[in-house]
Formats: sequence, C-alpha cells, structure tokens
Amino acid sequence: MAWNGQENEPLLEDRTTETPNHESLFAGWKTACTSILTVVILERLAFYGIISNLVLYLNSSNFNWQGTQATQAFLVFTGTTYLLSLFGGWLADAYAGRFWTIAGSLVIYLLSSVFFPATAMEESRNVLCGQMPTFNLENASCWHLGKNECSSQSKYCASVMYIAIVFLGLGSGSLKANLTSFSADQVADGGQETTRRFFDWFYWSFNVGAILSLSLVTYIQQNISFFIGYSIPVLCLAVALLIFLTSSPMYNCKPATGSQLSDMAKVVAYVCCFCKKSQTRPPSKRMGHILEDPARGGILERVTIEKRGQIHQEIFENVETLIRILPILLCFIPYWIVYFQMQSTYYLQSLHLEIPALFSHVRNNSSNSNTSRHHTFPAAWLTMFNALMLLILIPLKDKVIDPVLLRRNLLPSPLKRIALGMLIGSCSALTAGLLERKRLTYIASNQTISQEIGKDVYIAAPLAIWWQIPQYVLIGISEIFASIPGLEFAYSEAPPSMQSIIMGFFFFISGIGSLLGSGLLSLLALPPTGWMNCPEDYGNINKCHMDYYFFLLAGIQGATLLVFVVIILRYERRNCENYQMYNDLETE
Repeated sequence: MAWNGQENEPLLEDRTTETPNHESLFAGWKTACTSILTVVILERLAFYGIISNLVLYLNSSNFNWQGTQATQAFLVFTGTTYLLSLFGGWLADAYAGRFWTIAGSLVIYLLSSVFFPATAMEESRNVLCGQMPTFNLENASCWHLGKNECSSQSKYCASVMYIAIVFLGLGSGSLKANLTSFSADQVADGGQETTRRFFDWFYWSFNVGAILSLSLVTYIQQNISFFIGYSIPVLCLAVALLIFLTSSPMYNCKPATGSQLSDMAKVVAYVCCFCKKSQTRPPSKRMGHILEDPARGGILERVTIEKRGQIHQEIFENVETLIRILPILLCFIPYWIVYFQMQSTYYLQSLHLEIPALFSHVRNNSSNSNTSRHHTFPAAWLTMFNALMLLILIPLKDKVIDPVLLRRNLLPSPLKRIALGMLIGSCSALTAGLLERKRLTYIASNQTISQEIGKDVYIAAPLAIWWQIPQYVLIGISEIFASIPGLEFAYSEAPPSMQSIIMGFFFFISGIGSLLGSGLLSLLALPPTGWMNCPEDYGNINKCHMDYYFFLLAGIQGATLLVFVVIILRYERRNCENYQMYNDLETE
C-alpha cells in the first residue's frame, strides 16, 4: 500500500464523487466495502464464538466457577473490550492512523484468542493454570467445609483468564473503534444518506457473523468440544487479518492528524476558570466574536479573543462538540447494562429452564429425572432471535419503512429513535423478570428436573426455554432503534479530526455499562442478604432472586429514559437557537 503520510486514495479502483442512486448504493466503493464487510462478518463470528458460551465454559467442570462469577467474568470481558476502544480511537487519530491501528488490533486479537482453545485441553490448561482442585459441580458440600476453600476452588485459573481477557479486550476494542469509522470513510463521498444506509448494512453484517457463530460454533462448544469450538474463532481472525491486509490498495486511508486531547484539556480547564471569574463580573456587552451573555454561549464565546489566538480554533470547536453530545452518550449507560444481560444473566437463566434434546432417542425419561445424555439445544442459540430480528428488520427498514417515512417527512431523528430503543430495552428486562419470577415458583414448590448440559448437571424448572424468546426479540428490536442510530449520531456529530475518538468514546460508554452491570451483580451477591447471594446453591441460581435484579434494571432504564427525553428536547432546541443565531450574525 502506498503510504506517504497524506490521505491515501485507493490504487486499484475508480471512485466516483457523485451520490450513488438507490439501485447502486455503493457504486464506486463496492470492492472496498465488500472487503471490509467480510472482515466485519469474520470478526463478529470470532467475537461471538468466544463470548457466547463463556458463562457455560467457566461454570462447567473445566473451571468450576459459580454462576454469578462466570457472569461477572463475561461482563468484565465485554466492559474491557469497550473501555479500551477509546484508547484505540485515540491511537488512530493521534499517531498510527486507522488502517495500521486496525491491522495491529487484529494481530493482538488473534494472538490472545489462542488462550481459549489452549485452556480447553487439560494438558495445556494444567501448564497455564496449574492443577485444578478436584470438585464436582453437583456437590455443594464444600460449603459446609468453609467458604474460603470453596471460593478458591471456584476461581480456578482466574488470574490467567483475566490477563487473557484484558489483551483480548484491547484487540477487540481498538478494532471496534476504528473499523466503524474506517468503513464509513470509504463511502463518505456519497453524502449523508449513503452514510446512513451504509451503517444499516454494516450493522447487518455484524449480525450475519453473529448468526453463523451462534448456529455453528456454540453447538460445537456445548455438544462436541470446547477445543474445536474455540479454534474456529482463531481461524476466522487469521483469515480476517489476511483479507484486510491484502485489500489495502483499495482503501481510502486517512492519515493520523495528531493528538488534540492535551490541548482540549487545557481549553476545558481555562473555560472552567473563566466561568468562575465571570460569576463575579457583569455580563460582557461586547459584540463580534463574543456574545452578549457568555454564560449562554458555547465554548468559543466563553474565551477571550487573546486566549483564542493562542490555540487553534478547531480545538475549541471540538471541545464544544464533545461537551454538547456527552450527556446524550452518558444516557446510553443504563441501556448497555440491560443489553449485556442478553449473554450473561439471560444465558444463566436459560441453563435453568427446560432445554430440549436435539435427538429425542437419547433422552432418558423416568419418574425422578428428565435427563438428556447427548446433544442438547444450545442455550446460546436463543441469542440468534436477537440477531434474526436485526437481519429481518434492517433490510425491511432500509428498503420499505424509511423511504415511506422520508417521503412524508415523518422519519424520526436519531435521538427520537434512540429514546424508543431505550423504552423497548426496558420492556425486555421487565419481561425477563416476570419469567424468572414464574420459574422460581416452580423451584419453590419442588417441581424440578435434572438435565445434563455438556458434562454437567443442572437443576431446572419444567418451564420451556422458549419462554425466553420475547425478551430476546425485544432486545433485538431495541438495538435497531438505539444502537444503530447511536452510531449514526456519534459519527455525524464528530468533527473529522475526532471521528475515531468519538466512536471510541461511544464504545467506551458501552464498556462502562457492562462493568457497572458486573459491579451491580457483585454488590447484589454480597452476603448475607444479597438477592444474588446463594452459596448453598453452588453453580446454580435456584436460591437467588434474579427476578429482583431484572426489575431493578428495568426501573433504572425507565428513569434514565425520562432524563434522556428532557436532554434531547434541550439539545434540539439549542441547535435551533444556534442555527438562528449564526444566521443573524451572517446577516449583520
């Protein structure tokens, strides 16, 4: 790839600057877009192949972690992934550029993913983690021997596991922050409508990879071999890295623009000091570059002309943009807490519902048990209902619903769509809580079944796993209305020199939500009265009150939605006022 520090246009492809028509949406960018979307599919296949059965993997006899501990590890993994995306965005904007940051991220991602198939084999697991203490998941008697002994056994290989999680999160998170904006760069010449539609199909590709992973990899992991199942993500990442590097001459690569974070920090500090001083002074009456009332203006209007001359004006504009969109991004935190339950507590709940056998002749039914001896329906397959909703609804939305609404000027703004997504997400958590309450009534009346999943036995309620479908469908619909418009909003509002950082910050907020969900779960698992504290039910949740946890999440999301509505009303009103103000200044 030719690289001279300047913007790199594709060498092997003609690029049109005209807006493509509806039939040829990505005309002029097909090769680059196809390559990138293939990388997206492979990366998502690897990502979901690693995380979808992580709770089962740690909760099984391979590690013997408690259910809540395995769930927390998943949330820490996703939280680390999204938190470190901010670092990846900063690195790309400041020094390496998006192309080389993506390439380096794929290398780290690939190397760290090797840990999982390595620990799936007993010999290599003993080398990495030491000999595992003998303990049977069905046997809860160790709790009578003392909590310290049980705790140490249930956290086998924790230090090595969390080191692998950090490096995997670094590679995945940095890739997330840059692959999104790098993809949008390829079609940026097509205008806002092309960018909006590209994000729809970019997200659609996300879910193609998820479907492939959930339908194939999770089945292999649960019913055949964790080693084979975790080797597939390694292979996918290797192929993704190869495709990305070999397609480099076709990309539109923008160089790093230098770090603006330190200058932005100075601006924020100066503005804060200026605001404190302005409280003891009468409002400025100067016109021109400074408004009549600095307290009502933006960052640029709060700083004296002399100070603004020392720092490039673009820095002030970037700070003002970041501060303006920050409250909106922060309101995503409760939504992400709910969203990440899909593959953590929702998954844990599914292990304690009746899971059907894929092959009925291997079922062993008796008066005392209902046990499946061989291949069972993978619990992670329910996540596919989320992905399937996206695969079905995104094309329908792009081809039918949005054009109709656009012609009638009824297409909601991204912020209004986000609000609707938050409402639907709250309904998903509420639905999960109602199902969990019903499940616990069966447990309380001793109506249980014993079912074998992999090599381990779980005590479940005789309530079909299909009752979880509504909560998965709702979280999938919420993703269309919250996450996709969120990406569109973050990219469109970000200044060109900060697009990777802003996208990284968007994913950073996701990480905060995941880690807060883990922290909340840990808090509720504290003895003696925590809702999720049930040590006598080692490895299971039948003595816990996870229904309270779901209801709490639904309430937090609902309260945040009310705050978000107020914020977006003020945001849109402020945009209108600024637009009118600048029109008046130009007229003068």
